[in-house]
Amino acid sequence: MRVLRGRADSRDADRAATRDLLDWVAERGEPAVRVWAPGRQLAFGRRDAGSDGYDAARAAAREHDFPPVERSVGGRAVAYTETTLAFARITPVDGVRSGLQERYDAMVADVLDALAAVGVDAREGEPPESFCPGEHSVAAGGKLAGIAQRVTKDAALTSGVLVVDDREEIADVLAAVYPKLGVPFDPGSVGSVAAAGGDAARVRDELEDALVGDADADVERL
Repeated sequence: MRVLRGRADSRDADRAATRDLLDWVAERGEPAVRVWAPGRQLAFGRRDAGSDGYDAARAAAREHDFPPVERSVGGRAVAYTETTLAFARITPVDGVRSGLQERYDAMVADVLDALAAVGVDAREGEPPESFCPGEHSVAAGGKLAGIAQRVTKDAALTSGVLVVDDREEIADVLAAVYPKLGVPFDPGSVGSVAAAGGDAARVRDELEDALVGDADADVERL
């Protein structure tokens, strides 16, 4: 299994690294994993971009010193500080219709295992009016992680975001952004690994280990 570590020099290059990894899996038929901190930003989903309040939401993000970006995977807006982790497992597939739920279930289970390893007793699900609401989420005293999928002809990208620390700062910016998009949001629904009593310093390594599983890891760095 190919394991990519680190962050590229720019946001565009960093996003391109994940796209290149998806292409590599599609071509080689081998899986890959990436767990990294993308850096401070407010990532809007495609549904956000179609909202009448999108420009105002982007302005609100900038006012809170969160550079706005758009992403191709996932639903509603997600805020990243320097501690927030993105994670992805890319697997070869035989077609776009097979294995969707199994990949979701496996990713949720791996995230729960990683959190347990750092001392967080988490569960599948999310509080009402959470950020980026969805069926495949993980919570412990607030939402910690959300998971999404993008499936191409030959590869599936199962990915997500994990709030490690800075819960208050993330809640503050999302409380400014979500009303502009016309989406309900409760700032108290945001959790974090640190707020749940977990070891924030170890969670990246534990999450990568969980996503790799029993596979032999071929590690490379950006």
